[in-house]
Amino acid sequence: MRIVDVLGYAYGGVIGYRLRSLLMLFAMAVGVASVVMLTGLGEGARRYVTGEFASLGTHLLIVLPGRNETTGGAPPLLGETPRDLTLDDALALGRSAAIRRIAPVTVGSAPVSFKQRDREVITIGTTAEFLHVRRLKILSGRFLPQTDPRRAAPVCVLGGKLKRELFGNRAAVGRWVRVGDRRFRVIGVLASEGRAIGVDLEDMVVVPVASAQALFDTPSLFRILVEARSQSLIPRAKQHILTIIRARHEGEDDVTVITQDAVIGTFNKIFTALTMTVGGIAAISLAVAGILIMNVMLVAVSQRTAEIGVIKALGATRRTILTLFMTEAGVMAAAGAAIGLAMGYAASAVTAQIYPVLSITAPIWAAVSALLLAVVLGLVFGVLPARRAAALDPIAALARR
Repeated sequence: MRIVDVLGYAYGGVIGYRLRSLLMLFAMAVGVASVVMLTGLGEGARRYVTGEFASLGTHLLIVLPGRNETTGGAPPLLGETPRDLTLDDALALGRSAAIRRIAPVTVGSAPVSFKQRDREVITIGTTAEFLHVRRLKILSGRFLPQTDPRRAAPVCVLGGKLKRELFGNRAAVGRWVRVGDRRFRVIGVLASEGRAIGVDLEDMVVVPVASAQALFDTPSLFRILVEARSQSLIPRAKQHILTIIRARHEGEDDVTVITQDAVIGTFNKIFTALTMTVGGIAAISLAVAGILIMNVMLVAVSQRTAEIGVIKALGATRRTILTLFMTEAGVMAAAGAAIGLAMGYAASAVTAQIYPVLSITAPIWAAVSALLLAVVLGLVFGVLPARRAAALDPIAALARR
């Protein structure tokens, strides 16, 4: 038989038994749509997390207090910490030719008030370099001045949301606010930046690092953000950081240096594995759909016994019967997979509209794999019905026995 004849016979089998065909199409479509949707969610989560870390800045290294031989927990809860990171430690890193910028960071929570309005927000103590290291933008005014980091200047920069809640539509630059028990003059307002690694950048106040240390009564730093001069200099910058801190801390390796690339690479691996896992779980539904195809086609063979007998009486060989029924199973699987792809991408688009922060798009490999797996499973589970049809005796088949 010609290919056209085989496909025509398969099409006739699909159209002739519409309810049965719809059941098989639906089962296969749901399986493929599940793979597309779940892998899209996994890929969206991976892009979101890696994007959050990428938004921290380029060529970034993060210096945390604590040994890099871990005893459990996340930095800075690493091992023992013989010595805290200090502002002098941060300034000493400027000796490295591989380092472009250094931004010491102290973090705490403090009430910020203007007249009768009061908000408890994250308070960040840092230097002028923080703006460039974190790639932030100023909406109005200016950022912290380039002065001696040890000088506790009474100036601050507000996040956009905090500014609106304290001042409304009025200008904030030049006004005085109270942070904790100290007064600060507002010299700038940050542009809207959303959230980064769980921190709402619009709902915070930035003050000089020495002012934050005095406000929170602590000489230690939360961490030090370091920007290398280029991507290729990141390993050298990391080594210089460890060497300088070791010399200042009496030979102790009591800090952890995390490179941005290492963090992004780790999360990429984790979420890629997660995406493949949930895709594999969803693929189980494809196997269930294949079993349904096999069961329905076994019933179809018993219903079409006379039809098979006529084809055999006209000279069709065992191989021809196998080809006809295998083609029908393949067509059903391919059609169901195509519908499933459309359903999956449509569901992903709707979900992306509801949660715009996630870029929910199934990777190409997942869509292609789901399509191929659906066709393969359709053919594999179509073998038994095809063999049963091919094994029928033509005379008994014509007699419907």
